[in-house]
Formats: sequence, structure tokens, C-alpha cells
Amino acid sequence: MTEPAHEEHPPVEEGMVIRRTPEEQRLIEDAERIFPTGTRCLTFDGDLNFCAGRAKGSHIWDASGNEYIDYMLGSGPHILGHAHPAVLHALETIPKNGTSFLVINENAVALGKKIIEHVPCAEMVSLHNSGSEATFFALRLARIYRKRDKILKFEGAYHGMHDYALMSNQWTMGMPPFPKAIPNSYGIPSVLNDQVLIAPFNDLQATAEIIAKHHDEIGGVIIEPVQRTFPPKPGFLEGVREITANYDIPLIFDEVVTGFRMGLGGAQEVYGVTPDLCALGKAISGGMPLGVLCGREDIMAIANPRRRLQMLPYSMQTGTFSSNPVSAGVACAVISELEKPGVYERIEEVGARLMAGLRDAIATSSIEATVTGIPSVFEIWFTEGEPFDHRSAKLSDFYKNIRLSDLLLRQGVLKAAEKFFISAAHTDADIEKSIAAFHFALAQLAKEIS
Repeated sequence: MTEPAHEEHPPVEEGMVIRRTPEEQRLIEDAERIFPTGTRCLTFDGDLNFCAGRAKGSHIWDASGNEYIDYMLGSGPHILGHAHPAVLHALETIPKNGTSFLVINENAVALGKKIIEHVPCAEMVSLHNSGSEATFFALRLARIYRKRDKILKFEGAYHGMHDYALMSNQWTMGMPPFPKAIPNSYGIPSVLNDQVLIAPFNDLQATAEIIAKHHDEIGGVIIEPVQRTFPPKPGFLEGVREITANYDIPLIFDEVVTGFRMGLGGAQEVYGVTPDLCALGKAISGGMPLGVLCGREDIMAIANPRRRLQMLPYSMQTGTFSSNPVSAGVACAVISELEKPGVYERIEEVGARLMAGLRDAIATSSIEATVTGIPSVFEIWFTEGEPFDHRSAKLSDFYKNIRLSDLLLRQGVLKAAEKFFISAAHTDADIEKSIAAFHFALAQLAKEIS
């Protein structure tokens, strides 16, 4: 759905009056004292720092009762909106029969069947507690299958908090020649620096050359099919699939964001490219701890503990709370809702209207900026041209992005420091208020930087 250019929107006020109760102020102070990450709010204006109180549908309230339209959605999990009735029903009924068994349960089996039904690459499934766990175990399986230690990932891609993943994905680090990796956290063993190869996203020629040169060292290739909010260029994913298949290198799709968000089959269904392994989880989690790893039977079967009795290579990949009935049951409930007619169409419509409105507000403000992504998750970049990978995105002015987030928050619109996540619960009224806020905030930002 296309938004008319320069559509008139109702004027907004200078900003909502944000009041903090003494109780919330104490919570904020306690959070800053107790947690190294504080409240996890990234703001320039200290008075915007808040603690969440409650959420419903597309809105969230802080602990003082201030209300915001929520495009953060817990960093993406609430694709149906907060506190959806199907999720609440599952949370009310499932725990009555127990919350954790270690052994498999009927909810886990039902979820596994749904994953296999919808996700093209899924022949077998393992359930975990986070996206980080899912990508961690995916890399381990690939290394065992290939009998090789090195992993190739793409610069700027985020695959979780484990050591192999936290390489070359930060804005503040330098840009060495490919395929050299830079660790993005202290505490990562230096021996891993040479075990991770880095390629540029959306550059098939450079990627193919790196894989060809190092193919006998590579255990697996991991990629976000939509990296952050950069869609793949035509032929890029297909080319990566072809060259990895040629060398029998497992291709891992990190669909923790795109899985069940772009559709029931995720990005691999949309783009028609089937990986060997896939990590997903956020969109079907309903806000519960969940990570899913699925893929080819011969690779996934490496995690079968019976292999130990046969003296075969084996990957231990379980946890006390993996496959717990509550997270699995909630995921089944979410998938059932996503299977209903019109849900994805509504998400696409809302996202397309918001993207068009944001682009129109950019044009009206005369600020140099662009919007990338897909309707269900997109981002604004303060660059002259449209970025397509990590290095082109580094030209963006991150200060302006944070400042825009602050200005939008004062208009009652909450976004992450990076993305806008869209849910099926966002209403037409949310869209109109948000677009009006886009115009006001960008106009205000233009005044501040002029």
C-alpha cells in the first residue's frame, strides 16, 4: 500500500509531558546500581530513561503510567502485540501441568512438527532458550560435520553473544581488510581471531573469492538473509548457496529476526533459498525464552546421544530448560494465530504505510537520510545514499539516530536505537499518530543541527 507523497497529517504538540513518580525514580536508581546495563535505555535525555510497567497490544506504559506506541516490541518478539489473548491463555493453562521436565513433552513435539511443516530447510529440530544458543549450536554442528574449525560470517552481522559470533559487528571498531576478524568484546580468547573469517554482505564476488581460497578450512558459513535491515541484492543469497553447496560447506541462516516474521516460512521461503541449518525463535516466542535450531537430518542427527555408543562424532546440545512445555506451548499458540488469514497482510500494510510516512517526513525535513528494510522491520539511516552493508552504514550519523529516538519518545513513540518492529496489533490510529510524530521529530532535529 502506497502512502501519498507529502500527505497532510494532524499537527502534534511540542511533546507529551513525561512525569516520573517517586516509585519509578527509585526503580531507575536501583536498576542503575544493581545491573551493569542499568535500565537498558539508550537515551541522551536523562529524563527519558524509564522502567517498563505494563504493555498491551501495540502500546507500552512505563512504571509512572506514561503511554507509548511501541515499535521496540521487546526487540521483536511480540509480532502479535503485547499480552495477546492466545499467549495469555497458554500461560494460564500450560503451567498447571508443570513448567519443566527435561524430557520431551507434547508441547515440544507439537512445536517441532509446526517448524517442520512451515520452514523449508527443517527436517529435524532442536529447541533452546535463546537465539544465541541456537546459533551457537548451529556452528558447533557445522564444525563437526565438516571436521573444520573456521567459520565465515559477514561483517556487521549479529548472531548472539558467544565468542565466534561477537566478531566484526560493532560500529566503533576499525575496518581491516577482508577476511580478518576483529573481536567485539574483551574476554574473547585471542586464539579465535584466526578462526573466524569475515566477508562483505551483498558482495558476491568478494565472498566467493574468500570461500574459494579458504574452503578447505571452513566448517560453516552463517548469514542473516536480511542483515540487520539490509535486504539481499538479487542473486546474492543464491550465489552464496551455490558456492557453499559446491564445497559441501553447511550454510546457516540466522533467521532469529526474520523467521516467522517475513512469513510462516521466513526469509528462506520468501527468497527461495534453502540453507542447511537455520536458527529462529523471536517472532514465535510470545516474549518467552525460546530459540530454535532446525535443518538437514544428517547434520542435526549429529546431536543424537546414541552416537556416543557407536563411537561416532557427537554434539552435546541441551539445557535444563530446553524444550520446556511453557515456551513450546506459547510458540504453538503464536503460530496458530499467524496461520490465520490476513495476519501477515496486515503487518505488511502497516509497515509499508509507516515506511512511506517516514520517507515523506525525511523529504519534508530536508535532512539527509534514508530508510532500509522490509515492512515488518525497518530502520532509518542518516546517510546521503542507501546503505547496503556494514561499511556503507558506518557513514550514518548514529548521534542523529539516538536524538531522533529521544524526540519520538517525547511524542509517545518508542523505537529501538536501531529498528522499528511492526506487529499485527498496530492500529490505523497508531500509524497516523506515528507519522505525525515522524514529521515533528525530524523537523525538530533539522532545527537542532542547522
